[in-house]
Amino acid sequence: MPAFLTRERLTEFFIPLTAVFVAWTFQDFAIAKWFPEDPAYRHQSPLYWYDTDWVAALLAIVAVLVVALIRRRLDSASSLILHMAVGWWVAFLVLVNLLGWRMTPPRGDSWAGCVGMVGGMWLYFRRHGLTGVAFASLISGLIGGFGFASGQLLKLLGIWTGWQTNWHSVLEQTYGYINGLGVAAAILYLRNRTPHLDESPPVRRWTEAYAVFFVLVGVTYLNLRKNPAMWVKFNTVPSVLYGLSAEVWFNLGYGVLAFLFICLLLAHQRRPISIIPATALGRGQLLYLVFLWWIVVGNFERALVSFAPQRLVTEGVIYLNAALCTALVLLAPEQLSRSSIGIPTLFAFPIRKVVLVGLAVALITTLADWEVVRALYGNQAAGHAGLHIRFGPNATATKSKPAPDKPHP
Repeated sequence: MPAFLTRERLTEFFIPLTAVFVAWTFQDFAIAKWFPEDPAYRHQSPLYWYDTDWVAALLAIVAVLVVALIRRRLDSASSLILHMAVGWWVAFLVLVNLLGWRMTPPRGDSWAGCVGMVGGMWLYFRRHGLTGVAFASLISGLIGGFGFASGQLLKLLGIWTGWQTNWHSVLEQTYGYINGLGVAAAILYLRNRTPHLDESPPVRRWTEAYAVFFVLVGVTYLNLRKNPAMWVKFNTVPSVLYGLSAEVWFNLGYGVLAFLFICLLLAHQRRPISIIPATALGRGQLLYLVFLWWIVVGNFERALVSFAPQRLVTEGVIYLNAALCTALVLLAPEQLSRSSIGIPTLFAFPIRKVVLVGLAVALITTLADWEVVRALYGNQAAGHAGLHIRFGPNATATKSKPAPDKPHP
């Protein structure tokens, strides 16, 4: 979307998105306080509805409507959120509740909501003339779907060899890698097919500092806040230090870091800090690398306390990927050549061709993957996971009697 939307339209997203994030934060605290549950028996929660994120989808709609009511208008950013949230509900109610399609027993059925969000997103793109963005979503989505199926095939091939390692991690990282190639393919195609956008004069300058703070402090905290529980579980860190729990100390440390970031961002607004590059490319490289290694180090801190040989398949590959990404982003040319060929709404993106070719490839590769797996396993379950049957009289999940999950080894 940043390749097709002006700065003014992009920064419209900050207020409605912030409202949604605030609503979800309140949801986390409220559910933890009023509806505590054992994850192994979450089906018994009064909020259980096929183990989906229906509360979050509902709160997103409420948050955006409250913002629209206060501002007495509904901007295009809020409209996109509503399209996706309403799409979530339509697909969930039809696919799961009406048709009874339980696709991932005994896990949740938020997949249906995800399908609805994509449908709502495409409807929004069509109504607002964002054909190029819809085209990019199709390219990356179809290649990502191929990656998910192919990653599962590689996992089952690995299990069949009898080698013992973290094959599920092979699935996850193969899917992530191929999905990344899909995003790259979409951006590469659009590189010379997007308009030159006028970014002056600056609009809502506060959004720059807000975005940096949200990514480097907010997103990292959300991902790393569970680390102390792992440290305590494996007796690496005492559960209580000087009368305060390890989680409280972790939160206090992040609070100090957040305050420091706010002070530095405010100071940079008044007088540029020397360590921050003057060019947009340099600032992007710095932000990318700090965020990348922050997450890599934080992830390793979580895994280190219970490290085993199998973890090399995960943590080792993550480290090598981060090293490769560091080299790629720093060696990127300072100025990429591009030529604008007009307004994207006037460019004929071959969406119909992509859909037809993509569906054909998806059908062929899915059947090929199925044939390979059947040739290896026949009617025997592959193992390393529970036996889950989606459809038919022997289905392992029904709408009336959801069974609690068994802990995974």
